[in-house]
Amino acid sequence: MKQLLKLTSLLFLFSILPTLSVFAQYQLDPSEGFSPQVGTVVAMLEDLKERLTKDVQDLSQEEIDFLFDENANSVAALLMHIISTEAYYQVETLEGRPWSEEDEARFGLGGVLGEETREKLKDKPVSYYLDLWDEVRAKTLEGLQAKDDEWLASPIEEGINYHWIWFHVIEHTAGHMGQIYLVKNRLPK
Repeated sequence: MKQLLKLTSLLFLFSILPTLSVFAQYQLDPSEGFSPQVGTVVAMLEDLKERLTKDVQDLSQEEIDFLFDENANSVAALLMHIISTEAYYQVETLEGRPWSEEDEARFGLGGVLGEETREKLKDKPVSYYLDLWDEVRAKTLEGLQAKDDEWLASPIEEGINYHWIWFHVIEHTAGHMGQIYLVKNRLPK
């Protein structure tokens, strides 16, 4: 019986290996022009942005502003929230300055999701948000290019380093990416 189980397990493994190799078409390598660890963070940031951009770039105005219930957030609000979060951490960690009144006026509304955001973040095309994200990302990449792996590992305060902060930006984007997929799945057909 044990030999039959082993044989069955091996057959299963060999049957799925070709399938796995078909799906294993992605590889995460550090982006060029950055130190290795910073380059890996950049590769992850860029991968998420590229995939999310592809998924939303063709949405209509009605789709980007769609709310599936009174507590939901629109794709527009979620995109602005992602952009606002990256802009905040970019200013704080890469520019080494606090969030200014100008930053708050430009990005603050997207910082907190809720009723005000639902009301005010609408009637702008998806290109508005994607262009704004391109602008923020360009500054992020410029700032990260000037940093190295030692900086990335250095502490900001006890228990928090720059690597964790930028990991948080990545996980934050990925989490809201899932919410955007949920909204898209709830769009009226």
